[in-house]
Order: sequence, then structure tokens, then C-alpha cells
Amino acid sequence: MKHIVFALAFVFIAQSLFAQEYKDFGKDRLNSSSRHAEWVDLKAGDQTIKAFVVYPERKEKTPVVIVIQEIFGVTDWLRSLCDELAENGVIAIAPDFLKGQKFEDGDGASKATSALKPDEIKTVLDATSDYALTKIPAANGKLAVCGFCRGGGWTFNYASENSKLRAAYSFYGTALDDPAKIGKIACPVYGFYGENDERVNATIPKAEELMKGAGKKYEPVIYKGAGHGFMRSGEKSNPNFREGDGKARDEAWARWKTLLKELR
Repeated sequence: MKHIVFALAFVFIAQSLFAQEYKDFGKDRLNSSSRHAEWVDLKAGDQTIKAFVVYPERKEKTPVVIVIQEIFGVTDWLRSLCDELAENGVIAIAPDFLKGQKFEDGDGASKATSALKPDEIKTVLDATSDYALTKIPAANGKLAVCGFCRGGGWTFNYASENSKLRAAYSFYGTALDDPAKIGKIACPVYGFYGENDERVNATIPKAEELMKGAGKKYEPVIYKGAGHGFMRSGEKSNPNFREGDGKARDEAWARWKTLLKELR
């Protein structure tokens, strides 16, 4: 019996560690892309930070979408998603909040990201917004923001801090519940959530109530069979690909592509 208990305990620990583990991927897409990508310097307060930018192959000026990272940093996966955004006709720019740090364990990533203060986050996003609107000649003056996981929550919040935004796309991030902040939102907020993610989804009803009361547009969609992080875990090139998340990712992208066309 002791051996059985030990074996079960080992399986539980192993599964817990696996759940926290993150294996980066996405370089194949980046290496094969024909689109121009580069790292640029942004002046954020008294510091300089890096941001990754990808341009679409288009003959006309296009909108810019600020891409806010997950807790793991500006990973190869996040950069490959920037390329995917550019493939769909927008300029994507991802500021590096963690100053080059990338993580493959949830604990270290969460600690590093949680250490960022709200004013630091806003300073970086404001610097990215300013760069997008004034330093990119190929931009047409239209600006949106998207974010994933922790970045999805920051996206919702930033919609209340930047009146120049035309849209905010929040992927499985906690929804805003501050009436004062919601009253300042000047753009539509589109939510993308996984069915099996009640930790996040439990915050949706309050946000719906507050946004409706304030006359703001909030359109949350919950994708069946998907878990948290489905945009990454549903990527077919992900070594830890999950079938249910793959279906949700396809559905979310179909919706997002339509919204991006409306932005243009």
C-alpha cells in the first residue's frame, strides 16, 4: 500500500511540475517568414526598453497593435504571434517588460511579472503607444492593444488609461472591476476566454454589468472545451499541443481576423 501511495504522490507531483513547465517554440515560423521584423529601443521614463516589431507586406499604411506578453516574457511564441498578426495586415509591436528575461517555469515567471508595479506597466505601454503613433512612418494612426494571460488583464486595464486606443483584445485575462476605471474606457473591449478557466471567467459577469451600466462595449466570448492559455497550447507546432485548445484557437483567430479588418 505504501508503494501505491508513493507512486500516486509521485505522479501528482510530476503532473504539477509539468503543468507549470513552459517549453518555448515559434522560431520555425519566424525563420521562414518573409515579413520584416526588428528590435527597436523605446524611451520609457528614465529607462530604455526593447520592443519587437513586425510589419505586414502591404502597399498602404496600416494600424498598429500593441502585443502584451504572458508571464513568460517576450518568448519566441509571442514573437511568432506578432508575425501572425502582421500576416493579417497590421503592424505588431511587443514591448519587453522583463528586459530580456524569459522563463520556462511558472513560478519564476509569475514572480518576475508580479514584481512589476502598475505605474511601471503604464510607463512601458505609454512609451509603446507613443512610438507606434509617432515613430512608425508605415502606421496609419490607428492603435489597438492585445494581451494574453496576465497581459490580458493589463489589456483591459490599459483600455481605461489610453483614450487613443481603437480596440482592446483581452485573451483569458481577468476582467476589470473598478467602476471609475471602466468609466474612462473609450474603445470596445473584446474578450477571448476558455470554458475550463473559471478562475478568470468568474470575473466576466461583474465586468459585463459595469460596462453595460457605463454604456461601454464589452463582448466576451467563451470557447468550449478550451483551457487557460489556449492561444499558445492550441498552436499545432507547440510540443504540448492540446486538441480542444486547437479548435478554440482556430475559432478565436477567425473572430479576431474579422475584428482586425474592422480596425483597418
